[in-house]
Amino acid sequence: MHTDTQHHTQPTVLLVAPVMDALQTALDAHYRVLRLYEQTDIPAFLAHSGAAIHAVVTRGDVGIRREILEQLPGVGAIAVFGVGTDAIDMAYARQRNIRVAITAGVLTDDVADLAMGLLLAASRRLCQGDRFVREGSWEHSAPLLASKVSGKRIGIFGMGHIGQAIARRARGFDMTILYTDRQRNSALDYQWCADLHTLAHESDFLVVAASGSAENKGIIDASVFKVMPAHSWLINIARGSLVDEAALITALQQHVIAGAALDVFENEPHVPAAFFALDNVLLQPHVASATVETRQAMSASVLANLAGYFNHQEIPGLIK
Repeated sequence: MHTDTQHHTQPTVLLVAPVMDALQTALDAHYRVLRLYEQTDIPAFLAHSGAAIHAVVTRGDVGIRREILEQLPGVGAIAVFGVGTDAIDMAYARQRNIRVAITAGVLTDDVADLAMGLLLAASRRLCQGDRFVREGSWEHSAPLLASKVSGKRIGIFGMGHIGQAIARRARGFDMTILYTDRQRNSALDYQWCADLHTLAHESDFLVVAASGSAENKGIIDASVFKVMPAHSWLINIARGSLVDEAALITALQQHVIAGAALDVFENEPHVPAAFFALDNVLLQPHVASATVETRQAMSASVLANLAGYFNHQEIPGLIK
């Protein structure tokens, strides 16, 4: 147990949202941790404690609101549990010279694995097959035919670390790999598409792996679904904000596209009930990085980023 004297010799860290127990324990061991999510009167809490806070720990899906950062004059670093910074006002952080660090590279494999898992499960009707057996339907009828994956065209929207990891996996299925991004990557021998609509039109599976930036909000909309082949699937392991959910629901209901497999949603954890009534959608609770190994590595990365900042050393996951 820390005494108050010990507490005040330690840097003070604001934890914005709950993280895994092991990380919370490690943070408590090294820092004086204040938990924003436990406060009932946030303005009073910030007025009382805001000036004493040196760093912020948050999750990629939560970030931190600018109004709160404005009440933290002594903060010099934000350590993100995740890789998304779309919920952080990065321009304001730069203006304040606040270092922002992510768990870079740690979750790439898991997210890419889940993208392929969703693609396979959706196309091969794995969830429907499991239900078919459990319900005893196999005793008196035959399962519906699924769609082949090998040899198909996969279009990847966003060819960063995760997009490239998905492409490497897709190559193992002899898939034709197409992509679009802000610019062409000359080091990649995949088919470049100049824009999202061209990519969507040419893909059997459209995988969303782009950042959840403001410019990408709602970019996967009715006009994209309209140009996708009727047999194609949308796979989203990026951010729910990239997809116009109302337009997607309409496209699924009207069979404009074959289906969607989604790990992320616009207003998590609230998922539109319309999805639940559809058999051509596969839903996951934002679990792309949710493996024991990766969450442990992400926790270690958050601690390394904080240690780098407080010890005036290199911050491994610093966003330049």
